[in-house]
Amino acid sequence: MGMNAVGAPPGARVGAVRERENTLLSFGRAADHAAVAFVEFDVQVTKDGCPVIFHDDFILTQRTEALYERRVTDLLLDEFLSYGVQKGSHKVSKPLLRRMEDGNVLAWKTEEDDSLCTLQEVFQHVSPHLGFNIELKFDDNIIYSGGALSYALQAVLQVVFQYAGNRPIFFSTFQPDVAQVARELQSLYPVLFLTEGGTAKYDDARRNSLDNAIRVCQEYDLHGVVSEVRGVLKNPSAILKAQESNLTLLTYGQLNNVWEAVYVQYLMGVNGVIVDLVEEISNAVADFSKPDLSQSTFSSSSGKGGMHEAFSQQQLGFLLRLIPELIQQPH
Repeated sequence: MGMNAVGAPPGARVGAVRERENTLLSFGRAADHAAVAFVEFDVQVTKDGCPVIFHDDFILTQRTEALYERRVTDLLLDEFLSYGVQKGSHKVSKPLLRRMEDGNVLAWKTEEDDSLCTLQEVFQHVSPHLGFNIELKFDDNIIYSGGALSYALQAVLQVVFQYAGNRPIFFSTFQPDVAQVARELQSLYPVLFLTEGGTAKYDDARRNSLDNAIRVCQEYDLHGVVSEVRGVLKNPSAILKAQESNLTLLTYGQLNNVWEAVYVQYLMGVNGVIVDLVEEISNAVADFSKPDLSQSTFSSSSGKGGMHEAFSQQQLGFLLRLIPELIQQPH
């Protein structure tokens, strides 16, 4: 199981977050959970060529009544690090704000905060036993030249090759061309293609379905797909297609914070899930084991001797009927 490294699901009020996403604090807490094998985070490259950890394309702050919004990749490293809590002093000269999906801008408040960080710092300070799912982040609204993609990816790879050691790592991206270049530049680490699985539409048809994502992987010799979970549950035949193509299939999305949905994916053959509610889902799935569907009930013992809750065929049928209802819920 992987952690999204996001303190709250997308669209949730920022004030509900325990710790801010993409920080050493959040990664360290993820490492404390035995069920978490990987932590997912977003990497962008600053104007002066330094890979940094930040999800949004733009970073926002406020001075007096004025709102200031800058593209992360247009900032120098020192400018980027000047936002939010500062190392050492813990003072905040540029408070972080965040634009929500509905367009509103809110203060990025958390119960505990931490400073912005670079990719190098994450390698140096997070347990080497925790794997990294490094999302290569590029703006959907920009058409990048091959040279620009290569420049940014080589900056990321330079840090990875220098500091990775034996840490498990794979790359992921929503951009098919980025995935292709990342695969061409190196062969040491797997590259997976991120897709919304048909739950959103883009001008680039390669991004508009799970089946298209599988074809992208086949064409560019990628290692797997990371799909929005609803895309998989609406198109379960894609699981078999991925398996037949020897592709790993992972999922992300708010439904992965519902343990029943995670369990159904486990039964269906999904290789792994990325979640936001790490502790809750970790506890729920800690002793999952494949059932014997030929029996009327099934249960399993965890390695610690605990017994997982037994499920009857009737209960499993209920879970499978529940999934379509969950898919239709607003997200």
